[in-house]
Amino acid sequence: MSVKSDRWIRETAEQHGLISPFSPDQIRTGISFGVSSYGYDFSLSDEFKLFRPDKTDEIDPKKDASEYFEDVKAESVLVPANSFILARSKEYFKIPRDILVLCQGKSTYARCGLIVNVTPFEPEWEGYATISLANTAPRPVRVYANEGVGQLIFLQADEICRISYKDKKGKYQGQKRITLSKSG
Repeated sequence: MSVKSDRWIRETAEQHGLISPFSPDQIRTGISFGVSSYGYDFSLSDEFKLFRPDKTDEIDPKKDASEYFEDVKAESVLVPANSFILARSKEYFKIPRDILVLCQGKSTYARCGLIVNVTPFEPEWEGYATISLANTAPRPVRVYANEGVGQLIFLQADEICRISYKDKKGKYQGQKRITLSKSG
């Protein structure tokens, strides 16, 4: 596998709709986003799902948890201490068949105790990314819509995969909003 450069990201985004909306340069207003040397810093939309711990004693990934979350549309929200929220990327992604994408949180948020968790984008997955933002700090942490939240690293395989995410009809294919866990 090889890591793809800023040049590849720009060309692929422009020719094949890899990322939309796409920022060909790094935008440094607020928490930065856009193309970096060997990746892409993606941003948050203004849509969030705030977890309400008073509504349940447990979260079961095999059961519908929608009643435990409150939908919020805002320019910023607080992630409660020792809790988490769900968000979605502002960008829509279309991953090529020979690419695997890994995500790491931005250091600005890591230094506040916030863990950004996004599973890998598999070959031929497409959609808005659902993001878990977990606050390990003893105080609330504010997160901002339309600003950077994580960095994506694009890895190109030496050969095309036999079965892509699209081929296996993955359950999170084409997601348009924050998607809670789906069983089966």
